[in-house]
Amino acid sequence: MNLRENVNLGNLPRHIAVIMDGNGRWAKQRGGLRIFGHQNAIKAVRDTVEGAAELGVEYLTLYAFSTENWSRPMEEVSALMTLLVSTIRKETATLNKNNIRLQTVGNTDSLPKACQRELLEAIELTKQNTRMTLVLALSYSGRWDITQAMRKLAREVEQGKLQPDAINEAAIAAHLSTAGIPDPELLIRTSGEQRISNFLLWQLAYTELYITELLWPDFRREQLYEAIISFQRRERRFGKTSEQIIK
Repeated sequence: MNLRENVNLGNLPRHIAVIMDGNGRWAKQRGGLRIFGHQNAIKAVRDTVEGAAELGVEYLTLYAFSTENWSRPMEEVSALMTLLVSTIRKETATLNKNNIRLQTVGNTDSLPKACQRELLEAIELTKQNTRMTLVLALSYSGRWDITQAMRKLAREVEQGKLQPDAINEAAIAAHLSTAGIPDPELLIRTSGEQRISNFLLWQLAYTELYITELLWPDFRREQLYEAIISFQRRERRFGKTSEQIIK
């Protein structure tokens, strides 16, 4: 059965976020180093991005590298950064071919200069694309995002540009690194872990969670369809009762 036929294109999540977990375990199961799993994860990224764009999803955010990941062994971090640079360089043409715009969220100033250059170039080269926005969360954590937003707000108050009473949910959201991007409606996490790992803490307040035991390098568009179909079967109440939603 073709799962895509069961996806209701009229009820797609506007924004899907993905915690791509399990690369290291995938490699270990095959007797390889962790970087072997990261290398093979590129196929999952490509298939998921293309699958989401083909369906009509507007935003896809991939948790590519967290602030906590900097504490991993130096060899793995260095290899990841090298892989990131080469992948962005190779995939930019494909993004343009598929009319996909690239954006990033996170403390990208902490990335190696070569990564920053490749990212900026890819963002510039794809900025006119309109089919879907691919957001890479790099050197990102939810706590970092909220902290930097609070600092911005505090400076505006200090400078007399903002009154403390004017700080509300909208003001906070406007100062997050995801400003202008709608909150995710669906979060997919691979590898079976039951947590959000400091990802989009503010933005995930009412996001539907979909967790699969599959390790990320084995994830493909069929699994994306499964997640979306699961999402479409749910009743999203946002604190209301079922009767209120029906009305």
